[in-house]
Amino acid sequence: MQSLRSALGVFLTVLAFADAPTGTAKTLRVIASFTVLADVVQQVGGSHVQVTSLVPPNGDPHQFEPSPQDAESLRNADVTFISGEGLERWFERLVNASGYQGSPVVASTGIVLRQRERRGQFSDDPHVWNSPANVQVWITNIERALSIADPADEPDFEASAARYAKELRDLDAETRARIASIPSARRKILTSHDAFGYFGRDYGIEFLSPLGLSTETEASAADVAKLIDQVRLENVKVYFIETSNDPRLVQQIAAATGARLGGKLYAEALSPADGPAPTYLQMFRHNVDELIDAMSAGG
Repeated sequence: MQSLRSALGVFLTVLAFADAPTGTAKTLRVIASFTVLADVVQQVGGSHVQVTSLVPPNGDPHQFEPSPQDAESLRNADVTFISGEGLERWFERLVNASGYQGSPVVASTGIVLRQRERRGQFSDDPHVWNSPANVQVWITNIERALSIADPADEPDFEASAARYAKELRDLDAETRARIASIPSARRKILTSHDAFGYFGRDYGIEFLSPLGLSTETEASAADVAKLIDQVRLENVKVYFIETSNDPRLVQQIAAATGARLGGKLYAEALSPADGPAPTYLQMFRHNVDELIDAMSAGG
């Protein structure tokens, strides 16, 4: 299945740019589905791209409702990026409404996906960006797509991609070193939905949540009761609110278990420019700082 997904991503990329001119450099009009992806595209594209994110800062990429203006932006795009893997289920509707003739570049093509079991059904986890190693794959796919669309600027795209990839490797090493000092018994966090699975896998943190992989799902009374029992049994001390979705359910569980508020995490959206997480690197560091402060505080 993974090889099929990779082949499909390459096919879509080639199809999207088969008629792209190979002459002079230009500024590409780029659409990205949500803010995290938009920032990574900007880091690779630099001054050669003008990037617009469809989902706004602090927006939920699961439940986004595109506007007529979004349809117009998509129709006029030179290159379009989505993360894929079931994240942007609204995107196909937007394509149909806009008359967009291209094919999006699926940035997550080639990533080995985490699977989550819920109620006996397995689903691929689309929240790939919460692992810097996965974003390295994004960078490769983005650099390739931009170079196809604008061959004259390929050396710049390659240089920017290499620079940014090193920043991500440094960020990953720094994060591993910092979290290694936290006792494993304290590495348990309650959040709104299952958006931090890749982060937990990479850094040895257990994340519990009432909702599944999408905020479009609903938790039953039995699900909530079971999670409350688990939080108590595993002595989970801290919960976090996610900036892009409704906090009431996780607050209800925290009230029932005595978990204290650790702060706010940016699970799948950047903040506005004047907030604490306006870029992917700042978002990731913000989340790491908040989690380490909460886990270090203990009980």
